[in-house]
Amino acid sequence: MRRAAVILYMLLTMLPLATAQLNTERIMEIGRNALYFEDYVLSIQYFNKVVEAKPFLHEPYFFRGLAKFYLDDYKGAEKDLDKAIEKNPYVSRSYQLRGMCRAKSDSLAAAEADFRMAIKYDPQNPILWQNLAATAYQGEQWNRAAEVVDSLLLFAPRYTTAYLMRAQIAMKLNDSITAFRMADEAVKTDAYSCDVYEMRAMVNAEYGRYAVAEEDLNTSISLLPGRVGSYVNRALMRYRQNNLRGAMEDYDMALYVEPADFIAHYNRGLLRMQLGDDNRAIEDFDFVLSVDPDNTMARFNRALLHDQTGDLRRAIDDYSRVLADYPNFEYGYRCRAAARRKAGDIKGATADEAWLLEHMTAVQTGQAKRDADAGDDKTRKRSDRNVSNYNKMMVADEEYGRNYATEYRGKVQNRNIPVEPEPMFALTYYKDAQELRAPAYYKPLEDMNSQGLFSYKAMITNCERALAAHEVDRHFTNIDNLSKSIAENPENMYYRLSRALDYYLVQDLAAAIDDLDAAFMLQGDLWIVYFTRAFVRYKLLESEQLDKMNSAGSGVAVKRETALPNMNYMLIKSDLDKVVELMPDFAYGYYNRANLLMDLNDFKGAVVDYTEAIKINPQFAEAYFNRGLANMYMGNTEAGAADLSKAGELGIYSAYNAIKRNKEVEE
Repeated sequence: MRRAAVILYMLLTMLPLATAQLNTERIMEIGRNALYFEDYVLSIQYFNKVVEAKPFLHEPYFFRGLAKFYLDDYKGAEKDLDKAIEKNPYVSRSYQLRGMCRAKSDSLAAAEADFRMAIKYDPQNPILWQNLAATAYQGEQWNRAAEVVDSLLLFAPRYTTAYLMRAQIAMKLNDSITAFRMADEAVKTDAYSCDVYEMRAMVNAEYGRYAVAEEDLNTSISLLPGRVGSYVNRALMRYRQNNLRGAMEDYDMALYVEPADFIAHYNRGLLRMQLGDDNRAIEDFDFVLSVDPDNTMARFNRALLHDQTGDLRRAIDDYSRVLADYPNFEYGYRCRAAARRKAGDIKGATADEAWLLEHMTAVQTGQAKRDADAGDDKTRKRSDRNVSNYNKMMVADEEYGRNYATEYRGKVQNRNIPVEPEPMFALTYYKDAQELRAPAYYKPLEDMNSQGLFSYKAMITNCERALAAHEVDRHFTNIDNLSKSIAENPENMYYRLSRALDYYLVQDLAAAIDDLDAAFMLQGDLWIVYFTRAFVRYKLLESEQLDKMNSAGSGVAVKRETALPNMNYMLIKSDLDKVVELMPDFAYGYYNRANLLMDLNDFKGAVVDYTEAIKINPQFAEAYFNRGLANMYMGNTEAGAADLSKAGELGIYSAYNAIKRNKEVEE
């Protein structure tokens, strides 16, 4: 008996330790999940708890460092990785990530040492060799970078990225033979990748083979027609061949795919300027300057256009702002002097002409320098600040040397994704399992579920998922069974509503609406019928619009039109009006109606409804997000940013992308 008591005591004393072990592992798992779903700030909080409980483990330091890396906190990440390596110096990924942090901070020698240590423990990992080569490339050590990539290709001859890197390095070494060979090898290893054709086009363009480069870009576009950079690059190839009409078509298409593309607007403005389409060229440069008000070359081009179109006041204002930045720009003074004289400002014109005479005298005596030579090239880098290059086509700055690879997911705030409103909420049986936001809770719906009024537990969510094959079969069986039940009991409204849900889930939207109409006739004062019918009508309207877009035969994803003169919008709104009348505490009714108003460009009305939804549910992340966008559309940037920040805090991470884009526009 005494022995049994001792054993029991030992088990009881060990239980808290086992529980602590289990909890720590669980917290690590949750933290890694948060990291995977890009909830970096939340993941850091979880890893903090593990560090506090078990400071001897290397993993929480590593993953906390990874989260900080994605938040651009490279120094903080490096400190955590120092700790991770101190706890366990034999883990390759810790050196790899610390090397990336150091490379981002331009500590290239230290980064190289880390990548070499990572390779020591994982010598067959091509990503490590790629990053080692990228470090040499960033340091402009072209020969060393070439040696690293050549070593990589010895054991990874099918690694397409290595061929792309080697081609880029060969161009830096002016080794055209190797550049062409490596670009061809990249195409052989992955003939269905856009990147390989983009690189081969770059190599061909570098050596003046613009027609061949255009063919590669044609292939790239056929593989991925929604990639804006391919159209911008092909436009440049066509421009080089004096195919101005083709170049214009490509810039138009680039801006159709991504209306806010900076380079496409700038270059289209130049092209329109050359073709005499002055007013529309001004529109392009207006956009460029709205994004980058300090873009002197865009401002000078706009000044020339205002001058050409007779808007001398604006022309002189733009000339003056350019000359404030470049006080020795001779051509600028000539243009402003001529504009001032045309405007009747003889005193101002005389002052500009006097400056020119004085400056030319100073140049002849060696006391001043002439404007920097613009050179013969037709293009310039975006970062080029030589104002004499104002009339050259813009190309993107090279970022290749800083494109370090990682197997981890990365950085939602820098993703170039379209910012669209969060979708409407639907009545359904399924939600996306990967979406962390829980389905909406609404007690009247839960009461219906508890009464077994639906085939399965119904929920309200805007994170729907596609059905698996067996689920589709199940709903077709449900439709057959409910059809028999309706035949036997035609007055049961819930049979109609349940079958409508089944029809909706198998995408028979018209049949779903028929059943919802029948349910309405049976009981015309039930909020859930109006709510569901409004949503299904909306989905049907979207599908009809998509059919129209597809019938246009465009290979590019077409943006959904808004504010179409379609009576279905009014029918949807009528149903949603009835929902909020019947259930004034139902936040999702106001939210869905606000979404509809957004489609109709009634942003003020949308803000009113989103605000009502937020009053009912102060944690309504989607409503904050969409209200933020609506405010942005109306120019209320401060209110919009506040709402987007709140939405991000509540878990909608694309809000940070929207904030960043808006900030870049303002700056």
